[in-house]
Amino acid sequence: VVRRRLLQRYEHQPFISCLAGFYSCRWKRYQRRRTEPGKCCCKTRECVFFPLLVGAFCFSLVFLYMWGEAKNDYNNFDWYNYGNLGFWFLWSLVLLIVAALLFTYITLLLVLAMCLLAEGQQLYLHWSHKIGTFLVLGFSVTALFILSVLWGDQWKTVRLSFQITAPYLHIGAITIMVLLSWPVALHAIRADKKVVQGIIVGPYLAILLFLFLIPLGMYSPCIREMGTLGPKPALIGHRGAPMLAPENTEMSFQKTIEHGGDGLETDVTISYDGVPFLMHDSTLRRTTNIKEVYPNDTAQNAALFPWDTLQELNAGTWFLKDKPFSCMGSLSRADQNQAMNQSVYKLSNFLRLADSQNKLVIFDLYRPPENHPYRNSWINRTLEVILNESGIRPHLVLWLENDMRSVVQSVAPGFQQTMGSKAPVEDLLMDNIVKLNLPYTEMSSEDIR
Repeated sequence: VVRRRLLQRYEHQPFISCLAGFYSCRWKRYQRRRTEPGKCCCKTRECVFFPLLVGAFCFSLVFLYMWGEAKNDYNNFDWYNYGNLGFWFLWSLVLLIVAALLFTYITLLLVLAMCLLAEGQQLYLHWSHKIGTFLVLGFSVTALFILSVLWGDQWKTVRLSFQITAPYLHIGAITIMVLLSWPVALHAIRADKKVVQGIIVGPYLAILLFLFLIPLGMYSPCIREMGTLGPKPALIGHRGAPMLAPENTEMSFQKTIEHGGDGLETDVTISYDGVPFLMHDSTLRRTTNIKEVYPNDTAQNAALFPWDTLQELNAGTWFLKDKPFSCMGSLSRADQNQAMNQSVYKLSNFLRLADSQNKLVIFDLYRPPENHPYRNSWINRTLEVILNESGIRPHLVLWLENDMRSVVQSVAPGFQQTMGSKAPVEDLLMDNIVKLNLPYTEMSSEDIR
């Protein structure tokens, strides 16, 4: 019997050697020590460092979850970096990959620690892993701080996401607590003092009780009474369908129409000779080939070019070279050819397309820079194109620009007046506002009602 037990213990050593080797870089049996009954599982220095390991895990988990749920705003993050760095790159995807790798690394260290504790081994984290833990903790805390300062609204997104993910996170947390029950019970039994047993078991039971009570306050809009689901919201293509085609091009808006969009959103700039056209950026550098055609004018404001020059530019090749979104699918050969032949789109053509398909239109109207011929008549020129050149039915236009709103209402009473900021209901009614254009994080369910 003794020989069989010794043999089983000897055969069990390779598993422990792997655990201790990866965690402590102690591959030899004589380098390891078992935890004596009634003794602490590690030395004082390791006891102090272990909470840092747990803290690094928690902060990296929070950051990974936050950034994973912020995917709807990755383009805004990439756009912010483009404005500061001057070149386009999917930094949001890089940050997601880094967060996932750091979380995986710190999770593996914790799993190794739990396995070693379950085997009754003393913990000793190798110095290289300690440096790695500090790096993960520092990176996660710094990233959370920067994102909270620059994009504090992302925490609203995180809170909203819990309405969907909370049940799954709850089940995952319960599973982890069940897996931890064995090492916790083992060390509680081995402890020779009641106080030590209480320190080990108390926090575990408190967390477990908290997890069991969470469902009492859990709410999810996915679970509701039959017949209480509201109407399907109208879908408006932001710059068209920018994941399927170059933004603000004819192809992009056609894709929106093909996918059943209810409206089209765009950005309007006025050329130097008074032709309104669609362009989001202040320059032509990102979404056209101006660097190849006019390399000395890449930093010039888009509104300072005449329409004849704008017509020469290609507005689609950049889409195939510099993917604007990380989750874009592959395009068919026909779509690739169509994208490569897109040009800068005129506002009048955009409005004719929307009118022919009975689609709503909404756009941000950019005022031309100083010394521009239409600097002070930009709204009047835009109204001329809408009312006299495009032929679009007025009720399809959601007028967003706030300047000279009273003049616009008198000239085009059929427009649906739309506000881009929150205001008291009385003020909205006084200005004949019928729609609001706001980020989803700024509108609560009570505001909508």
